[in-house]
Amino acid sequence: MRTAIARIAGVGALALALGLAGCSGNSTPTGSDGKQLKDFSFQLNQPPNGSNSPFAAAVEQGYYKDAGLNVDIVPGTGSSQTAQLVAGGKAQIGYADSTSTTQLIAQGAPLKVIATIYQSNPNEVIALEGSGITSIADLKGKKVGTPVPSSQASMLPLFLEANGLSAKDVELVNLAPTSLVQSLLQHQVDAILGSIDTYQVQLEQQGAKNLFTAMFADNGVPTVSTSIFARTDYLKSNPEDVKAFVAASLKGWDFATQHPDTAVNDLKKLWGQKASATSLPELKAALDGNLLCAGGAKYVGRAEPDQWAQTQNLLSQVDLLPKGVDPTKYYTYDYLPAESDLQTCPIK
Repeated sequence: MRTAIARIAGVGALALALGLAGCSGNSTPTGSDGKQLKDFSFQLNQPPNGSNSPFAAAVEQGYYKDAGLNVDIVPGTGSSQTAQLVAGGKAQIGYADSTSTTQLIAQGAPLKVIATIYQSNPNEVIALEGSGITSIADLKGKKVGTPVPSSQASMLPLFLEANGLSAKDVELVNLAPTSLVQSLLQHQVDAILGSIDTYQVQLEQQGAKNLFTAMFADNGVPTVSTSIFARTDYLKSNPEDVKAFVAASLKGWDFATQHPDTAVNDLKKLWGQKASATSLPELKAALDGNLLCAGGAKYVGRAEPDQWAQTQNLLSQVDLLPKGVDPTKYYTYDYLPAESDLQTCPIK
Protein backbone atom coordinates (compact mmCIF):
# COMPACT_ATOMS: atom_id res chain seq x y z
CA MET A 1 0.00 0.00 0.00
CA ARG A 2 2.76 2.33 0.94
CA THR A 3 4.53 1.39 -2.28
CA ALA A 4 1.42 2.21 -4.30
CA ILE A 5 1.00 5.54 -2.55
CA ALA A 6 4.65 6.35 -3.06
CA ARG A 7 4.34 5.44 -6.72
CA ILE A 8 1.29 7.66 -7.13
CA ALA A 9 3.05 10.49 -5.30
CA GLY A 10 6.08 10.04 -7.53
CA VAL A 11 3.96 10.17 -10.65
CA GLY A 12 2.25 13.32 -9.36
CA ALA A 13 5.57 14.96 -8.60
CA LEU A 14 6.86 14.07 -12.06
CA ALA A 15 3.73 15.48 -13.68
CA LEU A 16 4.08 18.66 -11.65
CA ALA A 17 7.74 18.97 -12.63
CA LEU A 18 6.91 18.46 -16.29
CA GLY A 19 4.13 21.01 -16.01
CA LEU A 20 6.48 23.57 -14.48
CA ALA A 21 9.05 22.85 -17.16
CA GLY A 22 6.39 23.40 -19.77
CA CYS A 23 5.45 26.72 -18.20
CA SER A 24 9.10 27.74 -18.15
CA GLY A 25 9.44 26.88 -21.83
CA ASN A 26 6.44 29.02 -22.69
CA SER A 27 8.35 32.09 -21.48
CA THR A 28 10.49 31.89 -24.61
CA PRO A 29 9.07 34.37 -27.17
CA THR A 30 7.25 32.65 -30.01
CA GLY A 31 5.63 33.90 -33.18
CA SER A 32 2.04 33.44 -34.33
CA ASP A 33 3.07 30.12 -35.90
CA GLY A 34 4.32 28.87 -32.53
CA LYS A 35 7.96 28.88 -33.60
CA GLN A 36 10.58 30.33 -31.31
CA LEU A 37 11.64 33.86 -32.26
CA LYS A 38 15.29 34.49 -33.05
CA ASP A 39 17.02 37.01 -30.79
CA PHE A 40 18.23 40.05 -32.74
CA SER A 41 20.06 43.08 -31.32
CA PHE A 42 19.94 46.52 -32.97
CA GLN A 43 22.21 49.40 -31.88
CA LEU A 44 20.69 52.90 -32.19
CA ASN A 45 22.58 56.14 -32.68
CA GLN A 46 20.75 58.12 -29.99
CA PRO A 47 18.73 57.80 -26.79
CA PRO A 48 15.01 57.03 -27.35
CA ASN A 49 13.42 59.96 -29.18
CA GLY A 50 11.14 60.78 -32.08
CA SER A 51 13.73 60.04 -34.73
CA ASN A 52 13.86 56.38 -33.72
CA SER A 53 10.23 55.88 -32.59
CA PRO A 54 9.33 53.98 -35.82
CA PHE A 55 11.61 51.15 -34.67
CA ALA A 56 9.66 51.05 -31.41
CA ALA A 57 6.48 50.90 -33.51
CA ALA A 58 7.90 47.87 -35.33
CA VAL A 59 8.24 46.20 -31.93
CA GLU A 60 4.89 47.19 -30.46
CA GLN A 61 2.88 46.69 -33.67
CA GLY A 62 4.32 43.18 -33.99
CA TYR A 63 6.22 43.61 -37.27
CA TYR A 64 9.44 42.14 -35.91
CA LYS A 65 7.55 39.28 -34.26
CA ASP A 66 5.75 38.53 -37.52
CA ALA A 67 9.18 38.39 -39.16
CA GLY A 68 10.29 35.76 -36.65
CA LEU A 69 12.54 38.10 -34.67
CA ASN A 70 12.75 39.02 -31.00
CA VAL A 71 14.42 42.42 -31.44
CA ASP A 72 16.31 44.11 -28.63
CA ILE A 73 16.80 47.80 -29.48
CA VAL A 74 19.81 49.30 -27.71
CA PRO A 75 19.87 53.12 -27.24
CA GLY A 76 23.02 54.93 -28.39
CA THR A 77 25.02 58.04 -27.58
CA GLY A 78 25.96 59.27 -31.06
CA SER A 79 26.46 58.08 -34.62
CA SER A 80 30.25 57.97 -34.37
CA GLN A 81 30.19 55.65 -31.38
CA THR A 82 27.54 53.40 -32.94
CA ALA A 83 29.57 53.11 -36.15
CA GLN A 84 32.67 52.25 -34.15
CA LEU A 85 30.82 49.66 -32.05
CA VAL A 86 29.65 47.83 -35.16
CA ALA A 87 32.99 48.18 -36.93
CA GLY A 88 34.73 46.72 -33.88
CA GLY A 89 32.38 43.75 -33.66
CA LYS A 90 30.80 44.85 -30.36
CA ALA A 91 27.48 45.19 -32.21
CA GLN A 92 26.50 43.52 -35.48
CA ILE A 93 23.92 45.89 -36.93
CA GLY A 94 23.28 49.54 -36.19
CA TYR A 95 21.65 52.85 -37.10
CA ALA A 96 23.83 55.93 -37.62
CA ASP A 97 24.51 58.92 -39.83
CA SER A 98 26.08 57.67 -43.03
CA THR A 99 28.96 60.14 -42.77
CA SER A 100 30.25 58.33 -39.67
CA THR A 101 29.74 54.95 -41.33
CA THR A 102 31.23 55.76 -44.73
CA GLN A 103 34.29 57.34 -43.14
CA LEU A 104 35.06 54.02 -41.44
CA ILE A 105 34.33 52.08 -44.64
CA ALA A 106 36.76 54.30 -46.53
CA GLN A 107 39.36 53.43 -43.90
CA GLY A 108 38.80 49.71 -44.44
CA ALA A 109 36.12 48.83 -41.89
CA PRO A 110 34.03 45.79 -42.98
CA LEU A 111 30.69 47.62 -43.06
CA LYS A 112 27.84 48.17 -45.55
CA VAL A 113 24.85 50.50 -45.51
CA ILE A 114 21.79 48.36 -46.20
CA ALA A 115 18.87 50.81 -45.87
CA THR A 116 18.78 54.62 -45.77
CA ILE A 117 16.03 56.25 -43.71
CA TYR A 118 17.01 59.94 -43.82
CA GLN A 119 17.67 60.49 -47.51
CA SER A 120 19.31 63.80 -46.66
CA ASN A 121 20.88 65.20 -43.51
CA PRO A 122 18.67 67.23 -41.14
CA ASN A 123 21.28 70.00 -40.81
CA GLU A 124 20.12 73.61 -41.02
CA VAL A 125 21.13 77.10 -40.03
CA ILE A 126 18.71 78.65 -37.52
CA ALA A 127 18.24 82.27 -36.44
CA LEU A 128 15.73 83.96 -34.16
CA GLU A 129 13.04 86.35 -35.30
CA GLY A 130 14.35 89.92 -35.05
CA SER A 131 17.98 88.88 -35.62
CA GLY A 132 18.07 90.64 -38.97
CA ILE A 133 18.66 87.31 -40.68
CA THR A 134 15.92 86.58 -43.20
CA SER A 135 18.06 84.99 -45.90
CA ILE A 136 21.30 83.06 -46.18
CA ALA A 137 23.00 86.18 -47.55
CA ASP A 138 22.21 87.93 -44.25
CA LEU A 139 24.62 85.60 -42.45
CA LYS A 140 27.51 87.67 -43.74
CA GLY A 141 29.32 89.31 -40.84
CA LYS A 142 27.29 87.39 -38.24
CA LYS A 143 28.33 85.04 -35.42
CA VAL A 144 27.31 81.45 -36.16
CA GLY A 145 27.50 78.88 -33.39
CA THR A 146 28.71 75.49 -34.59
CA PRO A 147 28.65 72.20 -32.64
CA VAL A 148 32.06 70.72 -31.91
CA PRO A 149 32.90 67.95 -32.33
CA SER A 150 30.62 67.07 -35.25
CA SER A 151 30.69 66.54 -39.00
CA GLN A 152 28.13 69.35 -39.28
CA ALA A 153 30.79 71.97 -38.66
CA SER A 154 32.98 70.46 -41.38
CA MET A 155 30.08 70.65 -43.83
CA LEU A 156 29.23 74.30 -43.14
CA PRO A 157 31.73 75.65 -45.73
CA LEU A 158 29.92 73.62 -48.41
CA PHE A 159 26.63 75.23 -47.42
CA LEU A 160 28.10 78.71 -47.45
CA GLU A 161 29.87 78.26 -50.79
CA ALA A 162 26.73 76.82 -52.38
CA ASN A 163 24.98 80.05 -51.43
CA GLY A 164 27.51 82.67 -52.46
CA LEU A 165 29.42 82.99 -49.16
CA SER A 166 32.61 81.59 -47.67
CA ALA A 167 33.73 80.61 -44.19
CA LYS A 168 35.57 83.97 -44.01
CA ASP A 169 32.26 85.82 -44.39
CA VAL A 170 30.97 84.63 -41.00
CA GLU A 171 32.45 84.41 -37.51
CA LEU A 172 32.34 80.79 -36.45
CA VAL A 173 31.92 80.18 -32.71
CA ASN A 174 32.68 76.65 -31.54
CA LEU A 175 30.18 75.44 -28.94
CA ALA A 176 29.35 72.21 -27.16
CA PRO A 177 26.20 70.73 -28.76
CA THR A 178 24.35 71.11 -25.45
CA SER A 179 25.08 74.87 -25.44
CA LEU A 180 23.77 75.74 -28.89
CA VAL A 181 20.14 76.46 -28.05
CA GLN A 182 20.82 78.58 -24.95
CA SER A 183 23.60 80.49 -26.71
CA LEU A 184 21.16 81.50 -29.42
CA LEU A 185 18.32 82.33 -27.01
CA GLN A 186 20.71 84.48 -24.95
CA HIS A 187 21.93 86.26 -28.13
CA GLN A 188 25.53 85.18 -27.62
CA VAL A 189 25.48 84.20 -31.32
CA ASP A 190 23.32 85.41 -34.19
CA ALA A 191 22.61 81.96 -35.62
CA ILE A 192 23.46 78.32 -34.98
CA LEU A 193 24.19 75.31 -37.08
CA GLY A 194 21.51 72.92 -35.86
CA SER A 195 19.02 70.41 -37.18
CA ILE A 196 15.34 70.36 -38.04
CA ASP A 197 14.51 67.37 -35.83
CA THR A 198 16.45 68.35 -32.69
CA TYR A 199 17.63 71.92 -32.14
CA GLN A 200 14.74 73.57 -33.96
CA VAL A 201 12.31 71.50 -31.87
CA GLN A 202 14.09 72.52 -28.66
CA LEU A 203 13.91 76.20 -29.61
CA GLU A 204 10.22 76.02 -30.44
CA GLN A 205 9.50 74.15 -27.21
CA GLN A 206 11.11 77.06 -25.36
CA GLY A 207 8.86 79.60 -27.03
CA ALA A 208 10.89 80.71 -30.05
CA LYS A 209 8.58 81.57 -32.96
CA ASN A 210 8.96 82.49 -36.62
CA LEU A 211 12.49 81.14 -36.78
CA PHE A 212 14.59 81.64 -39.88
CA THR A 213 15.74 78.23 -41.04
CA ALA A 214 17.78 77.15 -44.05
CA MET A 215 18.16 73.41 -44.52
CA PHE A 216 21.30 72.01 -46.11
CA ALA A 217 19.15 69.60 -48.15
CA ASP A 218 17.29 72.48 -49.80
CA ASN A 219 20.33 74.69 -50.29
CA GLY A 220 23.00 72.74 -52.11
CA VAL A 221 24.19 70.13 -49.59
CA PRO A 222 21.83 67.12 -49.79
CA THR A 223 23.97 64.28 -48.45
CA VAL A 224 22.68 60.78 -47.69
CA SER A 225 22.15 60.54 -43.95
CA THR A 226 20.90 58.20 -41.22
CA SER A 227 20.98 54.57 -42.30
CA ILE A 228 20.83 50.97 -41.14
CA PHE A 229 24.21 49.31 -41.59
CA ALA A 230 25.99 46.12 -40.58
CA ARG A 231 29.25 44.22 -40.58
CA THR A 232 29.75 42.39 -43.86
CA ASP A 233 30.54 39.08 -42.16
CA TYR A 234 27.23 39.26 -40.27
CA LEU A 235 25.38 40.02 -43.50
CA LYS A 236 26.87 37.00 -45.22
CA SER A 237 26.13 34.61 -42.37
CA ASN A 238 22.61 35.91 -41.55
CA PRO A 239 21.13 37.16 -44.85
CA GLU A 240 17.53 36.07 -44.26
CA ASP A 241 17.38 37.47 -40.72
CA VAL A 242 18.78 40.79 -41.93
CA LYS A 243 16.30 40.96 -44.80
CA ALA A 244 13.44 40.20 -42.40
CA PHE A 245 14.69 42.88 -39.99
CA VAL A 246 15.01 45.55 -42.68
CA ALA A 247 11.55 44.79 -44.10
CA ALA A 248 9.94 44.93 -40.65
CA SER A 249 11.80 48.16 -39.78
CA LEU A 250 10.56 49.82 -42.97
CA LYS A 251 7.03 48.71 -42.06
CA GLY A 252 7.56 50.52 -38.77
CA TRP A 253 8.53 53.69 -40.63
CA ASP A 254 5.57 53.31 -42.99
CA PHE A 255 3.30 52.99 -39.97
CA ALA A 256 4.87 56.04 -38.31
CA THR A 257 4.32 58.24 -41.38
CA GLN A 258 0.60 57.47 -41.17
CA HIS A 259 0.26 57.29 -37.37
CA PRO A 260 2.97 59.44 -35.73
CA ASP A 261 1.07 59.78 -32.45
CA THR A 262 0.78 56.02 -32.08
CA ALA A 263 4.44 55.49 -33.01
CA VAL A 264 5.48 57.87 -30.21
CA ASN A 265 3.15 56.09 -27.79
CA ASP A 266 4.89 52.85 -28.80
CA LEU A 267 8.20 54.52 -27.98
CA LYS A 268 6.92 55.36 -24.50
CA LYS A 269 5.62 51.81 -24.02
CA LEU A 270 9.04 50.45 -24.86
CA TRP A 271 11.19 52.88 -22.87
CA GLY A 272 8.90 54.73 -20.48
CA GLN A 273 10.52 57.73 -18.80
CA LYS A 274 13.68 57.26 -20.88
CA ALA A 275 11.81 58.44 -23.99
CA SER A 276 12.33 62.07 -24.98
CA ALA A 277 9.57 64.43 -23.85
CA THR A 278 9.72 66.07 -27.28
CA SER A 279 9.46 62.83 -29.25
CA LEU A 280 6.27 63.72 -31.15
CA PRO A 281 7.48 67.09 -32.51
CA GLU A 282 10.85 65.46 -33.31
CA LEU A 283 9.18 62.77 -35.42
CA LYS A 284 6.81 65.22 -37.09
CA ALA A 285 9.73 67.54 -37.91
CA ALA A 286 11.50 64.72 -39.73
CA LEU A 287 8.35 63.80 -41.63
CA ASP A 288 7.33 67.38 -42.44
CA GLY A 289 10.91 68.18 -43.44
CA ASN A 290 10.72 65.48 -46.11
CA LEU A 291 13.88 63.79 -44.82
CA LEU A 292 12.59 60.35 -45.84
CA CYS A 293 12.21 61.36 -49.49
CA ALA A 294 14.74 64.16 -50.02
CA GLY A 295 17.31 64.41 -52.78
CA GLY A 296 15.31 62.71 -55.51
CA ALA A 297 14.64 59.49 -53.58
CA LYS A 298 12.12 57.16 -55.20
CA TYR A 299 11.53 54.89 -52.22
CA VAL A 300 11.68 55.20 -48.44
CA GLY A 301 14.72 53.24 -47.29
CA ARG A 302 16.66 53.31 -50.57
CA ALA A 303 18.99 56.14 -51.54
CA GLU A 304 19.50 56.23 -55.30
CA PRO A 305 22.97 55.84 -56.90
CA ASP A 306 22.97 59.52 -57.89
CA GLN A 307 22.41 60.48 -54.25
CA TRP A 308 25.36 58.39 -53.17
CA ALA A 309 27.56 59.83 -55.92
CA GLN A 310 26.63 63.36 -54.89
CA THR A 311 27.34 62.53 -51.24
CA GLN A 312 30.77 61.15 -52.12
CA ASN A 313 31.52 64.28 -54.16
CA LEU A 314 30.37 66.76 -51.50
CA LEU A 315 31.98 65.10 -48.49
CA SER A 316 35.28 64.59 -50.32
CA GLN A 317 35.42 68.35 -50.96
CA VAL A 318 35.81 68.93 -47.21
CA ASP A 319 37.95 65.83 -46.60
CA LEU A 320 35.26 63.92 -44.72
CA LEU A 321 35.69 61.22 -47.38
CA PRO A 322 38.69 60.52 -49.63
CA LYS A 323 38.44 61.59 -53.25
CA GLY A 324 37.97 59.09 -56.07
CA VAL A 325 36.15 56.37 -54.10
CA ASP A 326 33.47 54.40 -55.95
CA PRO A 327 30.28 55.13 -53.96
CA THR A 328 29.10 51.52 -54.34
CA LYS A 329 31.80 50.65 -51.80
CA TYR A 330 29.55 52.13 -49.13
CA TYR A 331 26.17 50.51 -49.75
CA THR A 332 24.21 47.54 -51.08
CA TYR A 333 20.57 46.98 -52.03
CA ASP A 334 20.81 43.21 -51.46
CA TYR A 335 18.91 43.27 -48.16
CA LEU A 336 16.06 45.59 -49.15
CA PRO A 337 12.57 44.35 -49.99
CA ALA A 338 11.49 44.32 -53.63
CA GLU A 339 10.57 47.72 -55.06
CA SER A 340 6.91 46.69 -55.09
CA ASP A 341 7.07 46.30 -51.29
CA LEU A 342 8.79 49.63 -50.58
CA GLN A 343 6.92 52.80 -49.61
CA THR A 344 7.10 55.14 -52.60
CA CYS A 345 8.09 58.81 -52.58
CA PRO A 346 6.53 61.26 -52.08
CA ILE A 347 4.80 59.91 -48.99
CA LYS A 348 1.02 60.09 -49.19
